Amino acid sequence: MDMDPRLCPDPAVLARAAPAPASTLVIFGANGDLTKRLLMPSLYNLTGAGLLADGFHVIGLDHNERSDEGYREQLTEAMQSFVADKGGEFSANGIDGRVWGWVRERLSYLTGEFEEAATYERLAARLEEIRKRSGHGNCVFYLATAPRFFGTIVERLAAAGLMRQEGCDFRRVVVEKPFGTDLASAQALNAKILGLVEESQVFRIDHFLGKETVQNILALRFANGIFEPLWHRDHIDHVQITAAETVGVEGRGRFYEATGALRDMVPNHMMQLLAMTAMEPPNSFDADAVRAEKAKVVQAIRPLGRTELARDVVRGQYTAGTLKGRPVVGYRDEPNVAPNSATETYIAMKLAIDNWRWAGVPFYIRTGKRVTLRRTEIAIQFKQAPFAMFRDTPVERLTPNFMVIHIQPSEGISLHLSAKEPGPTLKLSGVQMDFRYADWFKAGPSTGYETLLYDVLIGDATLFQRADNVEAGWSAVQPILDASLKVEPYAAGSEGPDAADALLARDGRHWLKLA
Repeated sequence: MDMDPRLCPDPAVLARAAPAPASTLVIFGANGDLTKRLLMPSLYNLTGAGLLADGFHVIGLDHNERSDEGYREQLTEAMQSFVADKGGEFSANGIDGRVWGWVRERLSYLTGEFEEAATYERLAARLEEIRKRSGHGNCVFYLATAPRFFGTIVERLAAAGLMRQEGCDFRRVVVEKPFGTDLASAQALNAKILGLVEESQVFRIDHFLGKETVQNILALRFANGIFEPLWHRDHIDHVQITAAETVGVEGRGRFYEATGALRDMVPNHMMQLLAMTAMEPPNSFDADAVRAEKAKVVQAIRPLGRTELARDVVRGQYTAGTLKGRPVVGYRDEPNVAPNSATETYIAMKLAIDNWRWAGVPFYIRTGKRVTLRRTEIAIQFKQAPFAMFRDTPVERLTPNFMVIHIQPSEGISLHLSAKEPGPTLKLSGVQMDFRYADWFKAGPSTGYETLLYDVLIGDATLFQRADNVEAGWSAVQPILDASLKVEPYAAGSEGPDAADALLARDGRHWLKLA
């Protein structure tokens, strides 16, 4: 029986400050790093903000034998270690015992194999107990598992009747990335899942979209009259999107060998940042309206032919080098990496968007591991002002005007301008105007998942990928996956391979320095 829209309020229009409806969160992969490092701190923060209802409950489900109390103790120890890590995203002076106690007493554990029908029978019985006790049947199934289990878990949930929505009770499933490994596998996974549940029940999560600055792109563009009139090819020279990491594969060599930087970052994170930057104004902030405009942008990316693949795509792999004053090994010397591996740890490309707003404006994308600085940012360079009026002055060149949207680690926006230096002669210098979230808004430690979890609970899918958006991202990069492009070496601690610099230099441009 489907939910009755005449009786049930639209969850997407619930007040953002109101607690989410009482519900049960079932976490498949309850003992994994994602659960301990991101989901539990996020639930702690949502509790502290008063955004979880009294009827909230968590069931951790995994194959390890564990009691309810053992699971609670395991997560308590994990929370304490994250708070004590002063270099981590969740570091703080301490845990609020009252807040964590509220979460802790709502935790329970269920042992089971993801592929066995008996697991779902026991899960159904546990959910029925909670429904009788709390009076609600709302449930979110979070797939914090290896990707190979995604389709199977949804299939088993549907077969057990656990995805059926009755009355006003909702049933939703959250799918982590990677959503497929190429276009064909993404299409197959979408077809399987959507053959079992409705699109409105599926939340394909991308944690980049939980970052405040990413969400602020929409506010920046559409709530400020000074920006949107400039946001097109008449005024923008080019766009750079960077996601740089200082870390290597961190013991995940076996996973990374089968994935690489392209699959790991570009169809999801990088395409989402591109879509948020380049999308047309939606007719509302309704989830479907926003996601439709994002999908149109990615679908408008010009396909990469043989010439473009050879000229506009750079694959790189880090070699031994020095990072933050200490020597680090090259990728091929990492554990579980083949000594002759051709897997890329860096990818850069030039993309064109074939629509009226962006025709002729190149989008340069780069992402890589073991580079000199951790930084994720979007840089928009505006076109140069006419130089004619400065022809008879000492001014030799004008500083390019950049707007840089800083996503991590320091969230904010910078505007790079030209200004006259004090003195009797006309001399221009580049100046920078900065806005930092930390300077204007008081915010505690955050994982970036708080907003996303809350949105799942209230049913707002704006920040989640729709099936067509996922497939458009894979379609854009599929030609690169099919090509045999050589891998350029770059020293760990550098900004990437020389070929990536040449990619922009050929167009008379250069990357913004990471340092």
